[in-house]
Amino acid sequence: MTSFARFYAALRRLPYIGDRDDLKRELVSQATLGRTEHLRKMTREEYDNCCRIMEKTAGPDIKERGRYEQKRKRSTVLHLMKDIGVDTTDWNIINKFCRNPKIAGKTFRELSDDELDVTAMRLRMILKKEER
Repeated sequence: MTSFARFYAALRRLPYIGDRDDLKRELVSQATLGRTEHLRKMTREEYDNCCRIMEKTAGPDIKERGRYEQKRKRSTVLHLMKDIGVDTTDWNIINKFCRNPKIAGKTFRELSDDELDVTAMRLRMILKKEER
């Protein structure tokens, strides 16, 4: 192996007070059952297992959390559109609906997280009015 980017990305996200080199050596030693303290001497399987455990311990990074939130918000808006009666299987129809100034004024993919929140609120208001 020549790239250890995954290992170091996970290592940076681990909560630790002290010398990161000591932590790195300890993690590698644990992953190899004491065989080595050097990343280059790890097998591919040991490396993957070590990284997987570190990533699980550290949790998702900020980018991953942001993507998850945006995906969740987009899904919410699409479900609300579907409830209103918009054909959500056709992106042209979705974009035409979103471009309406009373809805969002932009195509669906251009909506920021805040705009997705506002759009969801507007769609809920439309649904509430339809119930009356």
